[in-house]
Amino acid sequence: MIQSLNQKALADLLRLPHLARLLAAFNGDGVETRIVGGAVRNALLGRPVIDLDCATTIMPDRIMMLAEKAGFRAVPTGIDHGTITVIVDGEPFEVTTLREDVETDGRYAVVHFGHDFEADARRRDFTMNALSLGADGRIYDYTGGVDDLAARRVRFIGDAHTRIREDYLRILRFFRFHAEYAEGDPDPEGLAAAGVEREGLGILSRERIRHELLRLLVARRAEDTVRVLAEHGFLTWLLDGAAEFGRFRKMITADAAKPVAIWRLAVLAVMVEQDSERLRERLRLSNDEENKLAAYAKVLCILKASASSLDAVAIRRLVAEHGVETLSVALSAIAGEPTPVVRDDALSALRRFESGEEPVPVFPLRGADLVERGIPKGPKIGELLALARETWLAGGCRTDEETTTQLLRGILD
Repeated sequence: MIQSLNQKALADLLRLPHLARLLAAFNGDGVETRIVGGAVRNALLGRPVIDLDCATTIMPDRIMMLAEKAGFRAVPTGIDHGTITVIVDGEPFEVTTLREDVETDGRYAVVHFGHDFEADARRRDFTMNALSLGADGRIYDYTGGVDDLAARRVRFIGDAHTRIREDYLRILRFFRFHAEYAEGDPDPEGLAAAGVEREGLGILSRERIRHELLRLLVARRAEDTVRVLAEHGFLTWLLDGAAEFGRFRKMITADAAKPVAIWRLAVLAVMVEQDSERLRERLRLSNDEENKLAAYAKVLCILKASASSLDAVAIRRLVAEHGVETLSVALSAIAGEPTPVVRDDALSALRRFESGEEPVPVFPLRGADLVERGIPKGPKIGELLALARETWLAGGCRTDEETTTQLLRGILD
């Protein structure tokens, strides 16, 4: 399937004032600087260009010198690897000296600086990421990246096995880029090589794996690609557990406008609270991410154990105890399942909370309220507030003055 590419977007890039100034300063007198990688790829696809990276024949120390001479600010953010962040009137650009791999071990590479744009392109992962754009508007394509972009195909540069062995994370990047940019089935050569080289994933840090997986889960074709991962044995390894494809599909429909990776992970891989603990270790999740998974699991169990239908009062109680976002995610995931039965008034109530039309009810008592009425500070305060909160939740989470008075009276009595 050949699709058109947006050549005009490349010309628009070159007309950006800050970028034009940078390219003017870093071209000529025997040196050359080009736009590379994702900026060229996304522009050709008509997608937003977020990061503008440049590659250059200039050595890092001279990049610093030329930047200062042109009135730019230069920050040596990765000077050991040849990368200088050049700030032009507040706009940052990463400018990296051309490189060639000398040695790789599946995680890291030893590189030498070079002057050959083609050698630099051929050390990259996929053909669509190896394109470069000169200051004169010419596209340089050493690996067939333009044809692959037109075909919406993610393909390794050269031998797929070799590219993967240089950095085993490229297995996950292959699937993630397929999910974001490709149409149809994955490239057969790349898929076969990923399967053969899969054991190499074991040497990667869990943080790197987590980063790629979460980005994949919010990609354009996440559902199709997750199924490919499952069919070829990668998903069970990544999650160290089972997956819920039906709920994942419903969540993708529900949050399509603004997907959140951690909620998609929850819906895909969390069925009980122990799942959140396992995923925390497996993927080195942050405390906040693990807490979201645990909260989702708890709400899910409550909803599935509900013997009666959910009405507006039940929604109000669940929102007060577990939050709007967690409840919305859980209900989206299990929509259409036999239990629980969700009444129309419950859905209306949830929409009011989601829109902010109705505020989330907040328990109206504090410890200070009890101290003011003569109850001494200490553990007893917490116990009494916990009992009062249970009463409040059971009563529909009202926050009016009469409810507060009744709660206090119940404590004092």
